[in-house]
Amino acid sequence: MPTTALIALIIFVFTYLGIIFTRLPGVNVDRPSAAYFGAIAMVVFGVITLEEAVSAIDTNTIFLLLGMMIVIATLQLDGFFDLIARLTVRYAGSRIRLLSLIVLATGLSSAFLVNDAVVLMFTPVIIHICRSSKCNPLPYLIGEILASNVGSAMTITGNPQNMLVGLASNISYGRFMLHLLPISLVGLGLTILVLRLLYKQEFANNTPLVFPEEKPLQLGQIVRSGSVFALIVIGFFLGKFLNLSIPLIALMGSALILLIGKAKPSSIIHQVDWVLLLFFASLFIVVAAVEKTGLFSGLLQGNLFSADLKGLGLVHGTSLLFSQVVSNVPFAVLMLPFLKAAGSDLLWLALASASTLAGNATIIGAMANLIVIESAQKEGVFIGFMTFLKAGLVVTLLTLPLSMGWLYLQHLWGWIV
Repeated sequence: MPTTALIALIIFVFTYLGIIFTRLPGVNVDRPSAAYFGAIAMVVFGVITLEEAVSAIDTNTIFLLLGMMIVIATLQLDGFFDLIARLTVRYAGSRIRLLSLIVLATGLSSAFLVNDAVVLMFTPVIIHICRSSKCNPLPYLIGEILASNVGSAMTITGNPQNMLVGLASNISYGRFMLHLLPISLVGLGLTILVLRLLYKQEFANNTPLVFPEEKPLQLGQIVRSGSVFALIVIGFFLGKFLNLSIPLIALMGSALILLIGKAKPSSIIHQVDWVLLLFFASLFIVVAAVEKTGLFSGLLQGNLFSADLKGLGLVHGTSLLFSQVVSNVPFAVLMLPFLKAAGSDLLWLALASASTLAGNATIIGAMANLIVIESAQKEGVFIGFMTFLKAGLVVTLLTLPLSMGWLYLQHLWGWIV
């Protein structure tokens, strides 16, 4: 093995070990710093030049994330998420209905807004709702986690790994959603069913729920920012007809929402997760450096992932395994070179669906899981590993075959190649 390739392999292994240990609760290892170290090390040790490193960063993905973060931050400050929560409370007369509304509201919101941001906003509200109505918060919080992943699978803007897949595959927003929508909708139904069966005692309680009065919302601000968000979503569907890319639509919408929103632009910019953007940029550099050395060449030439039932099974199986090790985002970045070589929309959609759904298996499978668990712990609600596993693994083992089966049927019918 050439010296450069050996150095790249060592840096790659240490980088992903840092990411792996970050997935363990209670371990003080920073994921972005591990990826950043790997990216810098690749340049310092001459595996990749600084110019090549900059070129390796997928700016389309970074810009899409940036635009959506600005939009989400504005919606949050204007009270958009509070409105959704209050509407959920208004129509929840029983515990079963409350669970169903939380799952549907979280799932559908996560489809069009990055799911990590959705659960960050919803978790304190759900805990407040449960305490006010004297409900056990565990099934509702677990339902929120599972729904955020299942719902986010249906669109390009649902989660970071879908953004990667959508932009790398060049699949249109509408077509992406059309292929994966049934998986998410059935998956949300399965989530409700599994939780109702696991928490029979909680949902056997037919006591009507009573909620306290809330402070009035600034509806004018919500309408303004909500209207821009609606235009952005419409733009995603019409982008190809308007000759506008998805990242550009997100950036245009973020610029407009900054101009017409009431929140101070500086407050919104402060809410942007710059660390996540650095994490993504660093991962792009690390994977590009390894790819440059030819370490992946044998696997790429061997057509490891084929556009058939075997390839679908391999994508779903590796997603289930590696999402619990490095989480779904680093896994998706690592898979990009292989799926680009395969050149199949079937496999691209399989990666988006499988890596997202596999994130539900354990509390370390996806970032949204940890966000809810950490936020809940700050509020005095503890979700244990095994407590989550009982529901998460069941939902994962139900939704992954659903994903694989539906995608394969579409392949047989000639809808996906």
